[in-house]
Amino acid sequence: MKVCIYGAGAIGGWIGAKLAQAGSAIDVVARGATLEALQRDGLTLASGDSRVSVPVNANADPRALGVQELVIVAVKAPSLPAVAHQIGPLLGPDTIVLTAMNGVPWWFLQGGFGGPLAGAQLEAVDPGGRIDAAIPARHVIGCVVHASCALEGPGVVRHVFGNGLIIGEPSGEATPRAQALRALLADAGIETRLSPQIQKDVWYKLWGNMTVNPISALTGATTDLILNDDLVRGLISTIMLEAKEVGARIGVPIADTPEDRHVITRRLGAFKTSMLQDVEARRAVELDALVSSVRELGQRAGVATPFTDALLGLARLQARQLGLY
Repeated sequence: MKVCIYGAGAIGGWIGAKLAQAGSAIDVVARGATLEALQRDGLTLASGDSRVSVPVNANADPRALGVQELVIVAVKAPSLPAVAHQIGPLLGPDTIVLTAMNGVPWWFLQGGFGGPLAGAQLEAVDPGGRIDAAIPARHVIGCVVHASCALEGPGVVRHVFGNGLIIGEPSGEATPRAQALRALLADAGIETRLSPQIQKDVWYKLWGNMTVNPISALTGATTDLILNDDLVRGLISTIMLEAKEVGARIGVPIADTPEDRHVITRRLGAFKTSMLQDVEARRAVELDALVSSVRELGQRAGVATPFTDALLGLARLQARQLGLY
């Protein structure tokens, strides 16, 4: 496939480097220091004591790269409207757009999914439907990332742990293009599973990080300290139960209890969430994709979410005071 990475940050850089090492020619849309580093040194992936650099074709203008077979969008949700505005030259009639992002995506209620909300547009993540107009759902294959990576510098990605991707059509079909994409990623050494309902995988990951992320941003605490506080853990569990009811209404029931999920989070050890890292770096935070979306889904499905609302209000106020929302 002719592959373009849109968002050569930690996750996009990791996937792009793995594909390049496996023989794919990689285009990258980048700008500023990242563009300069990619053009000068290529894309570098560090893992343990290993450090490998691969050549990529990087440009700030998508028009210079042309139509792609696969575009991997791996940006933070606040950057997506700008990406949608510029992505057009990369898209042909059959281009696949793989969305390797956190939170509820703009295409979440497409493909016949969502029960009574099927086909609805979520204002929290796509106001006015502008993203959907620029990247129609027919192009999309969803993706849930189970890997931790960090940027050591522009164009230099450190793989920390995890090596998994879950991908799937919004419709849940095991289409030939989805199977070909799974094979491409697996051949690059990434453990890739094809999901029969990618929205369920998106929701389950969201269920774990929609609380810990904003709480870490508010407090500056790592995940272990957050879960070790009985009162904070109790609040997290209450919010998770609200989200669990929302999920049940739209077709993504969760059998686990909040405590079951806390056990999984604890296994990851003491780490700073991505939202805390964004606050410390004074980058825009992903509150709408992670929390506002759950509130809107609750309102539309008739589920009260008072504790989710309170967490959103506090985190949003902090982000506004810091100029990050």
